[in-house]
Amino acid sequence: MKTIIYNIGTLAGILPADVRRLEGSQMNHVECIENAYLVTEDGIITEYGPAAISPLASPGRNNSAGTDVQFIDAQGGFVMPAFCDSHTHIVYAGCRDGEFRDKIAGLSYEEIAARGGGILNSADLLHATSEDDLYEQSMVRVREIMAMGTGAVEIKSGYGLTVEDELKMLRVIRRIKETAPITVKANFLGAHAVGRAYKGRQSEYVDLVCNEMLPRVAEEGLADFVDVFCDAGFFTVEDTEKILSKAAEYGITPKIHANELEVSGGVQVGVKYNALSVDHLEMTTDAEIEALRGSVTMPTMLPGCSFFLGIPFGRAKDYIEAGLPVALASDYNPGSSPSGNMRFVMALGCIRMRLTPEQSFNACTINTAYAMGVSDQLGSITVGKKANLIITKPLPSLAFIPYSHQTPIIEKVILNGTAIA
Repeated sequence: MKTIIYNIGTLAGILPADVRRLEGSQMNHVECIENAYLVTEDGIITEYGPAAISPLASPGRNNSAGTDVQFIDAQGGFVMPAFCDSHTHIVYAGCRDGEFRDKIAGLSYEEIAARGGGILNSADLLHATSEDDLYEQSMVRVREIMAMGTGAVEIKSGYGLTVEDELKMLRVIRRIKETAPITVKANFLGAHAVGRAYKGRQSEYVDLVCNEMLPRVAEEGLADFVDVFCDAGFFTVEDTEKILSKAAEYGITPKIHANELEVSGGVQVGVKYNALSVDHLEMTTDAEIEALRGSVTMPTMLPGCSFFLGIPFGRAKDYIEAGLPVALASDYNPGSSPSGNMRFVMALGCIRMRLTPEQSFNACTINTAYAMGVSDQLGSITVGKKANLIITKPLPSLAFIPYSHQTPIIEKVILNGTAIA
């Protein structure tokens, strides 16, 4: 099926086919075409350009499109790549609204975790939930983020913390991948916290991750990535190295949670093991910036977590000025960032991290696509990439997207060339 989107006010996010990520000053610009058209065929972008030069620009002018063609009138709105969200925990059971009251009362994330809440609370809820029920609960959130314009999502395990419950989570993620039109990447995060049964025996729990969880995950082909929460009160650099070394035996690409609570050394160990991304980075020094220079690792910041927990925002501006790339993701989870709204993430990038709208746009599209290993397929308007697109109402500028982030601007979301909303 061929689809022709015409009457596009602004086609935004155009990149050459060989660009996999943007870094430093490259992030300052978003290539656009005013008064444009775009053609997709069998879910792939095949052509685009200024409307004035093409007979495909509208149904009335088109004499060569053929009969098996769908026309979509963008009505003067923006057409842009769908968001890519490279860091989420959206497979979980129940919610943690009770902890919301604890936060309001002044308890910190670390204090709630130390009392047995936080991640362990979610693990208890997940243990008592069937695989089918977990899938249905999670699909509610998947449909929610798709409707808000997210076309690709990385989903982590990490609320299981036993062999069988981690596998249950990863099987649900695989089921989502098989049944939803959104692009899904699975991340094994068995080292999210030490399971209750191993309290006071952290090294034994790390052995469980390495010797029992990872072999089963690899055997069933359940994970694209492996992750470790390398931070204060969770896993050490030594724990992290042990897990990543074991994962390398199975050829599983690493990612790292690092520097959310303090400067942990997680960034440096991530770079050492060629992690695809190091995520959080609320606490950072110039040493982390230097460690990332010349690496393949994408610094990924999670402003929704900073907003919800009231902790510092990552130094995204400093990273970009140092010539590094930056990605922004939602961290959608029940405890520290209960939202997958990437427009809000883009807005926080501008309002709280002082990024320009262009920098924040690139951080939420092409760079998050890179951070989940799909920038060859998604994250920009590029011939040959998947037609994962957002069509908006007419907007005065790109800046309006983060500026008025609560205004309902999305008219249509297209995934794999098919409108889903």
